[in-house]
Amino acid sequence: MPRLSQWFIRAAFIYLLLGFTIGALLLTHKGLPLHPALWSWLPTHIEFLLFGWVVQVTMGMAFWILPRYWQKPRRPKEGYTQIAFILLNLGIWLVVAGTTFRAGQWFLLAGRATEVSAVVLFALHARKRIVSREGA
Repeated sequence: MPRLSQWFIRAAFIYLLLGFTIGALLLTHKGLPLHPALWSWLPTHIEFLLFGWVVQVTMGMAFWILPRYWQKPRRPKEGYTQIAFILLNLGIWLVVAGTTFRAGQWFLLAGRATEVSAVVLFALHARKRIVSREGA
């Protein structure tokens, strides 16, 4: 497994752990009220599980599994994907700052734009690795 896939998947498991922890606190709060401000963490719970876990583990597995027909060396070119990894994680934390910590709408907008740019960069990398059955 390439090192970058390992980083994607490790980060995804960290987000899964964080998302489940926040979700457990929210679920506990429904039955046994802990603190009224706890509900402000719901967007963070969603962000960690949707983008942190699902998107990140998908990108890590896709980077590992997609074939490398267009390259001579065994090691794939990782430039776009490395930047996508950084931008995706930066975007997640910008969205968390904008929603949970109420840093402002600009943080939320910048975070979503950063996440979209990460997905676009990953798609630019992956499009060269996807070919039809005829090889064209």
